Amino acid sequence: MSTTTLAAAATHELVVKHSRFLASAAPVADADAAAAFIASVSVPEATHNCWAWRIGDGYRSSDDGEPAGTAGRPILAAIDGQGLDGVAVVVTRWYGGIKLGAGGLVRAYGGTAAECLRTAERREVVQMAEVDVECPFADIAAVHAALPAFDAEKLSEDFAADGVRFRLRLPAGHIAALAARLRDATRDRARMGDNG
Repeated sequence: MSTTTLAAAATHELVVKHSRFLASAAPVADADAAAAFIASVSVPEATHNCWAWRIGDGYRSSDDGEPAGTAGRPILAAIDGQGLDGVAVVVTRWYGGIKLGAGGLVRAYGGTAAECLRTAERREVVQMAEVDVECPFADIAAVHAALPAFDAEKLSEDFAADGVRFRLRLPAGHIAALAARLRDATRDRARMGDNG
């Protein structure tokens, strides 16, 4: 299963009953990156900086002083509703003098976040994996020759008395095909094991 994230940061602005809502979204790799992004786009002079992020099974959200459940959760629902992963969204609000009520806040925060994400450029997240390949010295060239076709990056190369052990990083979806290519190219002398 492939996942999708944002290709770059994006923004979207909405005005509801004189309140200005500005959504800022960006791809994030981990909770620290999400926290750094939130801090970098939050506006101290604004009334509220509400946010949410989703990274795999992890997520967090904040209503930043708005009534509970009216901002952070709708922003998170917008991320999930768009099927995105590795994304943080901050919706900054400047209060315009007219109360929106709980339903109005949910629609404004969730809607601004959803439109920001809907119009943002996306990219597929490729799941990477690490594997070990062991082969006799005579097959080193065959292993090296096979790597580029499978987007495999050599992380290490350790020599032993009877051959070489490579540590490779490649898209998880390419592992079976690389194993088959190595089996054919080395007459089944190259052995692949998942060690990561």
